[in-house]
Amino acid sequence: MSGIPEPEEFRARARQWLGTVARTRTADGEWGSGSDSVAVFDNWTEEQERAHTARVQEWERTRYDQGWSALTWEEPYGGRGLPAYYEQLYRAEEAAFDVPHRPEIFPVTQALVAPAIAIWGTGEQKERWLRPMLRTDELACQLFSETEAGSDLAAVRTRAVREGEDWVLTGHKVWTSGARVATWGVAVCRTDPAVRKHAGITVFLVRMDAPGVTVRPIRQMTGGTSFNEVYLDGVRVPDTDRLGPVGEGWRVTLSVLAAERLDSGSLGLDNADRALDLAAHLPRPLTGAEQQRAADLHIRTLVQRLIGLRVTAALVAGREPGAEASVGKLYATETMRRTSDLVSELLGPSLVADTGEWGTYAWTEHLLGAPGYSIAGGTDEIQRTILAERVLGLPKEPVR
Repeated sequence: MSGIPEPEEFRARARQWLGTVARTRTADGEWGSGSDSVAVFDNWTEEQERAHTARVQEWERTRYDQGWSALTWEEPYGGRGLPAYYEQLYRAEEAAFDVPHRPEIFPVTQALVAPAIAIWGTGEQKERWLRPMLRTDELACQLFSETEAGSDLAAVRTRAVREGEDWVLTGHKVWTSGARVATWGVAVCRTDPAVRKHAGITVFLVRMDAPGVTVRPIRQMTGGTSFNEVYLDGVRVPDTDRLGPVGEGWRVTLSVLAAERLDSGSLGLDNADRALDLAAHLPRPLTGAEQQRAADLHIRTLVQRLIGLRVTAALVAGREPGAEASVGKLYATETMRRTSDLVSELLGPSLVADTGEWGTYAWTEHLLGAPGYSIAGGTDEIQRTILAERVLGLPKEPVR
């Protein structure tokens, strides 16, 4: 642990640095002013997405250049070689400052794709991709899901056919966040249809501006278009942009999914905290049932944060926190549901009537978006299957 600062010392330094580059969020007078957005999935136009992405990139580059990003990475990649939980210590301090909200493509790039490249990439690929992605000069989206495959990623049909030193990709991906602003897409493709489905998969990094790549926004029921479908029509990808061995793409995909589930345990906490603030600022006394719901939600946020600490402890101990991550994901989606229940009870008709009042109708975006996280990042059913097999030791096939 030589050269690693004590946690309190690290947090104090982070707080001091943040104070030189960002404005502190003030608790007094904050309620009722500023943005009242509680959208689960960002609800914006392409122009708004590009503008916000540029603001976040500017902030992320400032962090990276001054040594407050890529904290767990080694020095050659701009990091400091700190234990995994130091990233959470930093985020806890940053939450007290007015910095840009990070949309999904940023954690996807820095916490999912970059680590996968570190595991599976060649030396040349690491040199080419890691620093630009950690600094967010280049952003990456996930070209995983397909309409036919559903939650079974191993059933992908997007084809990749070898032609000399290139691969030709043809297929259709869906539910892709950040596709409009991404530089790269991590595409899971079928390269051998003759073998069992888990063995015939290969992963590629695809330039999102390559000929044959078409991005079409998907209109959400909230009105926004933060998701996209991506068409790959004869897209040529050099073999140098293949990630991992041919036919080993399922293992590459699993390394990305594991990181995604680790990152999902904090889902919904900001909105749960905002719902409790709503209860505290309601211009009438709470009923007994409302008090009970609010107390329940408050306790859930504490438990969810404790689950997050267990995931971190597993990482510190050098273990892959599979079961802990699945519990965290399930717990987080339930927290989001109960946030919806509390807000619905508190606001009543004000929730569905756009009167212009701050902090009321905006909650419709949470209610409409929260159910999506029972699917995103691995469905609730998949998480329960993981727990049944890995914790309870139940067989994978039903006993007949």
